[in-house]
Amino acid sequence: MIQEPGAQALFDKFGTYILPGRVDDPRRGIDEALEAERIGLGAVWISERFALKEPAVLAGAVSEATSRIRINGTFYATMRHPLVTASIANMMQAMSDNRFGMMFARAVPAYMKMMGAPAITMERLADYISIFRRLWQGEEVSYDGLLGKFPSLKLTDLHDGPKPPIIFTAIGPKSLEFAGQHCDGVLLHPFVSPTGVRNSAKIVRDAAEKAGRDPMSVRIYHNIIVAPDLPRDEEDAVVRGRAITYFELPGFGDLIVQINEWDSGVLDQIRAHPKIAGLNGKPADQAYTRAELVDVGQILPQQWIDEGAAVGTAAHCADQLMAYLDAGADEILLHGAAPKDMGPLTTELKRALATKGL
Repeated sequence: MIQEPGAQALFDKFGTYILPGRVDDPRRGIDEALEAERIGLGAVWISERFALKEPAVLAGAVSEATSRIRINGTFYATMRHPLVTASIANMMQAMSDNRFGMMFARAVPAYMKMMGAPAITMERLADYISIFRRLWQGEEVSYDGLLGKFPSLKLTDLHDGPKPPIIFTAIGPKSLEFAGQHCDGVLLHPFVSPTGVRNSAKIVRDAAEKAGRDPMSVRIYHNIIVAPDLPRDEEDAVVRGRAITYFELPGFGDLIVQINEWDSGVLDQIRAHPKIAGLNGKPADQAYTRAELVDVGQILPQQWIDEGAAVGTAAHCADQLMAYLDAGADEILLHGAAPKDMGPLTTELKRALATKGL
């Protein structure tokens, strides 16, 4: 069967979130995964939100509904016993015919504390990753350390196939270095510009090489907000409203601005806005909808939107996304628009990829 030009590169290099944000009907995620596979995307990503978005359950459902698409599930490492987490990944590889990837996010420490769970420090995560990999190799693991005491851990039955890749979400230099030292992939944050991708990739590759690893063995994934052919009010909510939920966070927004080499003074303006100043530390995405943050989003310079997201016609978005690949991203996670609205974008992406000879 002869494939359309650019179709294989689209499958290899582009994926999408399913069920982004809060969810009232998780079954919709299966339809979104099927649509993503139908239009030629190569991966779906599942975030973790405690209620109706459990990644282990949803990943299993998606694996049975689809046949080719890769499935990446996000997990908060300290919320599960390590044997449970290792078993989920082992079983998902068997269920999906080796299409599963496991992503770890650090989460906001205050959020973990609120739930009575240990903070997800990089020291803890390094130990978890070591335990998972040893279990997937069939070892019996005895551990007494930072995570607690586990006298005897072992997976009784092992899937005979590739071990699931471990991906880590990272923004700042320390987390990027951690990914280069310990992980198979790193997911960059939305609104990281091509300059930020280039700077981030160098930190990851240098850390991998220093740790004695092949620098190119760590895959660089980039999470990009896309708003192709959306009405202006919806576009503003998807892009500017969502952006404020990132940039208003102390430390968090500063790291994005720093890696992009942008003007940090804009953050002061955002945080001084009455809606943000009145939050008293509560995250904006828990207090407002994206549409309610559009007025705050007007503070963002147009440069930040042009360099940090893909907005406009489907053709313009596709061309903009090529800049992130040129800057060093191996794979792009499309965020914002739903798979049902991405058909024209994937058509344009195949055109742009074929033009590049990919």
